[in-house]
Amino acid sequence: MTWWHGEPEAVTWPAVPVPRASEPPLPERTEGELLSAAQAGDSMAAHRLGRLYAQRGDRSAARHWWERAAGAGNIDSAYNLGIWHEKHGSLDEAITWYEIAAGAGDAEAAVNLASLLLEQRGDVHGARMWFETAAEAGSRPAARRLALLCEDVGDTIAARDWHHRAASAGDLASAHDLAFLNYASGEEAQARAWWEYAARGGHSDAAYYLGRLLHADRDPEGAEALYRLAAKVDHPGAASQLGRLALARRDLRTARAWFERAAHLGRVEDQRMAGFVCVELEDPRAASHWFGRAAASGDAEAAYNFGLLLIAEHNDLRGGEHWLRQAAANGHPGAAAELDTVRLVVNPPSSAPWPRPGPTGESTPSPGTPSPSGPETPPSTADARPSAPGTRPSTPGTRPSVPRSRVTNPDARHAGSRFHAAAPVPPAAQTWDRPVEPELVARAELAVAAAGRRGGTVLHMSELTEILGTWDLLTRRLREPVDVVGWLTERSGLHAGAVEHLSSVRMTLLRPGRAPWPTPTEIEHVLATSRQLRKRLGLT
Repeated sequence: MTWWHGEPEAVTWPAVPVPRASEPPLPERTEGELLSAAQAGDSMAAHRLGRLYAQRGDRSAARHWWERAAGAGNIDSAYNLGIWHEKHGSLDEAITWYEIAAGAGDAEAAVNLASLLLEQRGDVHGARMWFETAAEAGSRPAARRLALLCEDVGDTIAARDWHHRAASAGDLASAHDLAFLNYASGEEAQARAWWEYAARGGHSDAAYYLGRLLHADRDPEGAEALYRLAAKVDHPGAASQLGRLALARRDLRTARAWFERAAHLGRVEDQRMAGFVCVELEDPRAASHWFGRAAASGDAEAAYNFGLLLIAEHNDLRGGEHWLRQAAANGHPGAAAELDTVRLVVNPPSSAPWPRPGPTGESTPSPGTPSPSGPETPPSTADARPSAPGTRPSTPGTRPSVPRSRVTNPDARHAGSRFHAAAPVPPAAQTWDRPVEPELVARAELAVAAAGRRGGTVLHMSELTEILGTWDLLTRRLREPVDVVGWLTERSGLHAGAVEHLSSVRMTLLRPGRAPWPTPTEIEHVLATSRQLRKRLGLT
């Protein structure tokens, strides 16, 4: 059984159409008996004779007898001819035969006809008409396809109605989609009910997003149960969240197991997190493996830490310099400073003495200065261990330390990145380096998923968590009822309209249905306001 309930898979039509439930069981008859009956005008005999020849691979004879049967009113033969022409003949003839069968009330033929009109001719109106015909006749696949078509043309009301019909008939994918539509319109209770219905039926995405909804509502225990349900079928996002929950409990070995499970499924952010946990568990070989995999996918944070680990554990200055350079190119704020340190060691200056205190207090020659006892010894890099993102880089002449704070308290990017992201961390995301409450991260992920359905608005986790985290950071200490927008405007000196816009977008993310999802341009403006607020209030 497949657990991915996404778009309908492309259908590979069989060379011989399969028997259909509508065909009544008939007594076995010899080929000669069928031939005699068909020649005498028996449409069912002609239909069965066509199947017999198709099973033998005689497509021409099969077509001949199906056409005889269809001409005499046999709908199953008309349907089979539609399949035959779709595979061996022409699109026009396939459509003609499907129309004959569909016009006589055959729901399967109507679904196939609608699919051809939509996918091969782009005839949305015709496809919708035939999907409706099939759905009204009780076809669950037609109801789902019709719901998706209505979503694509912006008819949300009709989409919800058809998803409801399909879901009520047992379609778990439509139940999952209906939950998202309910969530986006602010009907959270209905969203929860439909996600639960689909999750109980085995839909792993529904279990995961119901877990995110419970997490957003401050129920981590309930969320964990649903993550475990989804993780049973290797849902990468669920494994990632279980890793974060274990990390919050300081259960590093369990966290490592879950992060590595998600990392094996291709999640770059979890490859990075597996690297951090392996550093905590003092397993540099495994940490190098995971940082290296994530760095190779363009992850700036992983490249930065991989570079430090190569220097610390393998004394590989050239390799470390390479990955620090990659991290700097992808916008990591600390990589450039560490790169300068490494360059001083790899290519020490020939002048500008760099005195260092010796073991008894006297000065010793600087790098690049000949020593009376022999060639210079570069500063040790043995402790250049991976650091937490956002910590201050080591200065020249000192050994980089091993900050651990990011592993024990992951920031927003670690706590809530999307489960299918493999792109470099945007430079803008590096400006936010504070942990965000798990429920805010969950709301951000739900917004990204809901807004981006069916080719919708593309939002980014890092930006949404920065917006929500900024507001929380600036206002969490306000004890008494206060006009927050007015207070922030007065304290920052920003225009009231900009702060009000930030407040409005924040509320849309936390309580959907109040307004449409923000556009990327709105997010860009609100993000700029968030950064200005932090700067002017001294929280950069």
